[in-house]
Amino acid sequence: MANKKITSRDLDFAQWYTDVVNAAHLSSYSKVKGCLVIEPNGYAIWEKMQSTLDKMFKETGHKNVYMPVLIPESLMQKEGELIEGFAPEAAWVTIGGSKELEEKMCIRPTSETLFSDYYSNVVKSYRDLPLKYNQWANVMRWEKETRPFLRSREFLWQEGHTVHATAAEAEAETKNMLGVYEKFFRDYLAIPVITGRKTEKEKFAGAEYTLTVEALMYNGVSLQSGTSHYFGQKFSKAYDIKFLNKDNNWEYAYQTSWGVTTRMIGALIMVHSDDDGLVLPPNIAPLQVRIIPIGDDPEIANLAENYEKTLQKAGISAEIDKTERSPGFKFAEAEVLGVPVRIEIGKRDLENGQITLARRDTKEKFQISKDANVVREVENLLTAIQGNLLARATARRDKMTYFVKTLEEFEKTMNTTPGFVHADWCGNPECEARIKEIRGTKSRCIDEHAPLITGKCVVCGKPAKHHVIWGIQY
Repeated sequence: MANKKITSRDLDFAQWYTDVVNAAHLSSYSKVKGCLVIEPNGYAIWEKMQSTLDKMFKETGHKNVYMPVLIPESLMQKEGELIEGFAPEAAWVTIGGSKELEEKMCIRPTSETLFSDYYSNVVKSYRDLPLKYNQWANVMRWEKETRPFLRSREFLWQEGHTVHATAAEAEAETKNMLGVYEKFFRDYLAIPVITGRKTEKEKFAGAEYTLTVEALMYNGVSLQSGTSHYFGQKFSKAYDIKFLNKDNNWEYAYQTSWGVTTRMIGALIMVHSDDDGLVLPPNIAPLQVRIIPIGDDPEIANLAENYEKTLQKAGISAEIDKTERSPGFKFAEAEVLGVPVRIEIGKRDLENGQITLARRDTKEKFQISKDANVVREVENLLTAIQGNLLARATARRDKMTYFVKTLEEFEKTMNTTPGFVHADWCGNPECEARIKEIRGTKSRCIDEHAPLITGKCVVCGKPAKHHVIWGIQY
């Protein structure tokens, strides 16, 4: 039976999403318009994402740094494309204390300017390179419309900023970090993604090109979930980041940037969750097992504590629900929070020498001997859940992936069964703009490895240059 506090996702997907966020206590609105309070349950998911990615970054040779939250206007203006791209979303500080500032300060929407200014002071020789730095921080972008985790004025993210001695090395970094994101989404979030290159219109302001990670939500709407940018020498020329190369000549450095945000929590909700609340993949769930003792029997309590210690010792996050509430309430709460596995221990089960395991993804319950190897049983179940969630999401994505040959076919698909739509494009921005007229559809990425479908642009019929994946976006 569905949770009464949660609207059916098939009835009203937007309301369902809000209901899940509220029911699972992931975030709430604050008195600061457009800004969220990320509650403990939501922040625990972010902490798990952060610690996992941080480890992956460090394994690839990156180090963490921290930059100021304020950027002087003169520093922002050094790179024209960047300031122009972020101007509509910039928030400015003009007063410090009771005095008007001599120069207004931008609350960082991104930190390319600060990193570049820093690099211009510390990069001197090719021997200093590469510098592979990452920052975990908050940023502010003055969004007109907000939605929890998907779009808010202040949000949390990481932004990597690296400097290299050659274009080849910087481009390799851009591709490698895209691969890190793709692996994280697949192996931890159980979300199958597509990757590719953004069109000129959709690339990051100031980048030579942008590579993107795109995920498809349950309702067929796509979510840009991570990006990796190749800057080339654009920022190094604007901020004078030069080094002596191996030939003892001055050369401008080559830069990259890449990032993901708390938007990934929104992706988790919209890909996996259901009408009973959150469904979390075990590899990213802050709590993997909730043990629910039923009744006040000392034998039940002792067995629960035994299981808790045994599982925790094996590296599985587990806790006993010791609250004084009904078993039904405890089961429902574990479900709405997305805990992958429940262990239920009741008197009748013990009389039969068994306990009950329940899996969140399929709602299946089954009994095992109370003397079974609980670590092995739970590990096998967690692995099965992780695999099932990825397989289920992949099957739905594939079902909602379409290859179209005509504009009429394109419009019909987007208006009736939206998803990832593959269609050829001539490269003309006017044709890209025409497609945007169809429910705001945008190019998600250029698939540089896929062959053309017809060889003709889906809009104008002229020879096509690119195989593009299109979609409605959040």
